[in-house]
Amino acid sequence: MRFSDQFLDEIRQRLSITQVVGEHVLWDKRKSQPARGDMWACCPFHGEKSPSFHADDRKGIYHCFGCGAHGDHFRFLTEKTGMSFPEAVEKLAAMAGVPMPARDERTEKREREARGLLDVMELAAKYFEAALAHNIGARARGYLFERGVSAGAQARFRLGYAPDSRNGLKEHLAANGVSGQQMIDAGLVVHGEDIAVPYDRFRDRVMFPIADFRGRIIAFGGRAMAADVPAKYLNSPETELFHKRLTLYNGQAARKGAQEGKTVIVVEGYLDVIAAVTAGFEGTVAPLGTAMTEEHLQLLWRMSDAPVLCFDGDAAGQRAAERAANLVLPHLAPGKTVKIATLPEGLDPDDLIKAQGRAAFQDVVDRARSLSDVIWSMETGGLVPETPEARAALEARLRERANSIGDASVRRHYGQAFDEQLRAFFTPVRRDRWQGQQKGGARGPRGSAYASAGRGSPRLVVSDTLRNSRLLKPSVMADATPREAVILISLVNHPPLAEERFEALATLDFETPTARGLLSAILDLVMRHHDMSAADLDQALGARGFGEALERLRQMLARQGVWQISADIARIDAETGLNHALALHNKKVQLNRELKAAEAALGEDPSEETFERLRDIKNQITTVDGTEALIEGFGSLSGRATRSF
Repeated sequence: MRFSDQFLDEIRQRLSITQVVGEHVLWDKRKSQPARGDMWACCPFHGEKSPSFHADDRKGIYHCFGCGAHGDHFRFLTEKTGMSFPEAVEKLAAMAGVPMPARDERTEKREREARGLLDVMELAAKYFEAALAHNIGARARGYLFERGVSAGAQARFRLGYAPDSRNGLKEHLAANGVSGQQMIDAGLVVHGEDIAVPYDRFRDRVMFPIADFRGRIIAFGGRAMAADVPAKYLNSPETELFHKRLTLYNGQAARKGAQEGKTVIVVEGYLDVIAAVTAGFEGTVAPLGTAMTEEHLQLLWRMSDAPVLCFDGDAAGQRAAERAANLVLPHLAPGKTVKIATLPEGLDPDDLIKAQGRAAFQDVVDRARSLSDVIWSMETGGLVPETPEARAALEARLRERANSIGDASVRRHYGQAFDEQLRAFFTPVRRDRWQGQQKGGARGPRGSAYASAGRGSPRLVVSDTLRNSRLLKPSVMADATPREAVILISLVNHPPLAEERFEALATLDFETPTARGLLSAILDLVMRHHDMSAADLDQALGARGFGEALERLRQMLARQGVWQISADIARIDAETGLNHALALHNKKVQLNRELKAAEAALGEDPSEETFERLRDIKNQITTVDGTEALIEGFGSLSGRATRSF
């Protein structure tokens, strides 16, 4: 049943998040502050020795800095115990003393019938499992072993066999008290006005049980053993239990894998999932007899912010990738996206893992491309339009793509990204002094950035802006890069900024051990001691051994003229500077990862397409560096004279 927002809010207000979580964890007495509702524990979703799981009564949420688990009262119970959402609501309402809203009698009847059908499906699963283990299932077992599905994998996924009989399952269920109507409602028999006697839907097929996110069997998929049947794969029909648009094969296990840090990967078929999971990719799922839907996308985003969609490398696979991109684009939200991975042509995940091993599939996943990159490639095909009209058409198509995004913020950033790529795409590459070094043999084709002096001949180009940028130069000191130093000193000077951005800061990827340790200490201290002053934070960091490092960072930034790290700077100016540095840092981290991958790709495949990809990334890095000038646009509230026109 549907619950009103007011009803759910009342439960949240009456129950603290620490009460709900406290039934499943042991709080760490040293880090926790019960009076503040600020509690720490070892995470209940993944194994760890030191507490990184935080529950905050003021915000009503929990967050694990180890595995990323995050949510409110209801999500904790659904994720931890496997309860459905209505069950979690009912339990928490009882704990909070909030009466449940009146239930609909028809709804209650449907729920009772559904519980009965679950028992029927479990009986059917055990029947199929027994048939696979029996002599009658010998040929099916042989097929599974030929496909590399071990006995352990067969047991793990509860695989079975449907004998070649019109009445085998039906008679077994009837002997166990299952009515004919229940068999029909469960989708286990075929019936109709023109069918005098219903008969088993699945016959002479290897059976793949399909479970919901609570691990309960709700449907089956069957792979035909005979070659002359019309449908090689046959799924259960839509029933009260099974809605294929809302179900993912291996969904429950994949959700658990995602909580433990595994990548969520979407493949096409049952055997692909089994091969991937057996190889260690526990976050692998597959849709069921249908292309990916909006409902599937929402299920995936509950498990991961950036699931990897895996497609075949042939033309059909690329068409499927384009359909998926078109589906996802309107639903993008801040932090929610997908990546697209392409398999070698002619190989599915099962084939690839069997032929080349786990590392080959890992490489496919690691090379997954961002959605924006895939859309860019779809529209350009790697070719620069030759006429103004063609260029205008490309620009219009990209604008249409960006405008299809529902979220205003993501839509704006996609538009900006496409505009930057278009400018780089249409700008001729200049010749410079590095070309002479190439001709003289001073440097080979594996340099850090490339541009094209002519078709097919890559050459090294480093822009003066990029080379001379103070924030892209490596720091002389080993403590932190200059941009990391800006972030860290801003947080030390204004501790509330750290508390307000706690979750985003906890996921920052810093380059140096000192910077990572310092950031971790800052976050730990501000969450232990709310309303901590800058002086107290500075003193506490000194007591933890970071005093000298902080002083070196301040001196480095002072020498470079970074004014917003002064201790008496206005908070609004410090916040603006921090936001600016964070945005550039995150963009730089992302681009550097893409640059390394593009360099490796160019080394293996020095084609025009891979070169164009590398050039795009180099131009984006240059653009990020050029935005440093924006830092001049604020500071008047701190007494800083601003430039006039």
